[in-house]
Amino acid sequence: MTINVKLKIWRQKNAQTKGKFETYVMENINIHLSFLELLDELNEKLIKNDEIPISFSHDCREGICGTCGLFINGRAHGHLRGVTTCQLHMQMFKDGETIVIEPWRARAFPVIKDLVVDRSALDKIIQAGGYMSANVGGAADADAIFITKGIADNAFAAAKCIGCGACVATCKNASAMLFTAAKVSHLAILPQGQCERMRRVRKMVDEMDRNSFGNCTNTYACEMDCPKNISIAHIARMNREYLRSVLT
Repeated sequence: MTINVKLKIWRQKNAQTKGKFETYVMENINIHLSFLELLDELNEKLIKNDEIPISFSHDCREGICGTCGLFINGRAHGHLRGVTTCQLHMQMFKDGETIVIEPWRARAFPVIKDLVVDRSALDKIIQAGGYMSANVGGAADADAIFITKGIADNAFAAAKCIGCGACVATCKNASAMLFTAAKVSHLAILPQGQCERMRRVRKMVDEMDRNSFGNCTNTYACEMDCPKNISIAHIARMNREYLRSVLT
């Protein structure tokens, strides 16, 4: 089965130039194509017509790397919950539908070209956390450090964050609180992360503030559009960790 769609795509040469929407009509699209495969087909069409192809980010196309972030019809990664853009398929759209595609909109994410933005600000937050002094060495016995299932589950729930930036893009304040909280939280929970616990949270939050991210006002939009369904409960934990660090 095939459908026809109209694509309104944001085109922008770089962060210094003014961008605009351009419209493209795609006909006889197989409904089993992924959204990125649709863009691949569009680019093949543009190249054949000696036009400049659309720049967009992608890598694993398996919902793991977090590279493929796009704003689709006003939602980060599209209208489905718990999926990345690369996991979105054309069967989720209607025949004749107009699909609006934009890059992440945030001061901390300047546009590189078209749908590609510079998300290195997130890397700076991670780097600010520094290293973990626990000796990892070779593979240790599974029961060398006893961790209860509750702690392991909570840590893994935070560690699922893939750093795609959807939380920033969907937040009206362009806040990176959910991303930072997820990274702080999973190490604060595990015994291996205790040595740098106080220093880590303070440095990461301070780095987040330095990189032009906004504040959290608890709209829950980040949790709603997170492709890994990370809970804002981690933000509450990070706030407690930060306060403890400052007071201590």
